[in-house]
Amino acid sequence: MNLLSVTGTGPHGRIVRRDVEAARDRAPVAAAPSAGRPAARRVPHTGMRRAIARRLTESKQNVPHFYLSVDCRMDALLALRAQANQGGAVKLSVNDFIVRAAALALREVPEVNVSWHEDAIEYHAGADISVAVATDGGLVTPIVRDADVKSLSAIAGEIVELAGRAKINRLKPEEFTGGSLTVSNLGMYGISQFAAIINPPQAAILAVGAAERRPVVGDNGELVAATVMTVTLSADHRAVDGAVGARWLAAFRTLIENPVRILL
Repeated sequence: MNLLSVTGTGPHGRIVRRDVEAARDRAPVAAAPSAGRPAARRVPHTGMRRAIARRLTESKQNVPHFYLSVDCRMDALLALRAQANQGGAVKLSVNDFIVRAAALALREVPEVNVSWHEDAIEYHAGADISVAVATDGGLVTPIVRDADVKSLSAIAGEIVELAGRAKINRLKPEEFTGGSLTVSNLGMYGISQFAAIINPPQAAILAVGAAERRPVVGDNGELVAATVMTVTLSADHRAVDGAVGARWLAAFRTLIENPVRILL
């Protein structure tokens, strides 16, 4: 009970016993917890969670995001992946193809491979793709450096190794600092489409949805079933114009739908 809210009726306004008892009787009764339900639990923020919250808040408040989405036909890529994984020592994931395709698209449209600074736009020398990894402490983005010049098998092995160390907090700062563009893939959770928050100082992030069977219009106007993946590019409008983002997304889709080019 807060005595500052109690009015004293004793000599010279002093608070006496009857004042306290009257205030107690007037106080609202707290609702009893539901039978058998445990009390709410509060978990203090970790340093990592605070850092993630600060960076994402700053990004959403200070970076003017815009969003572009396209649907990618995945049937050819899935067939090529299945063929490549037959008897191979390294099993390629769809995400491995996506990471290399994103890097190759940066090579084709270097205007997206940039970072915004108050005095200049920085054009990155290499195509370094950050890969979003969910850990118990929060989202970590280890970087596959020079992904445009590495083989798919090398990218696959590197992602597994980096993700493993990320989950036990064993990454070096230089392994998750910087980067050209982030790939955030929630397709394995059945998410069809989403938009991600940019990871500064990068100027773009690619949100990848699930590859799903959908009805599409065929080349001759007929309705056919195809495996389709929706991706959404979030870009920093200070550094990347809408038409530039559209060209990058078109280059990415062309690579995904013609996956042999990803192998070259």
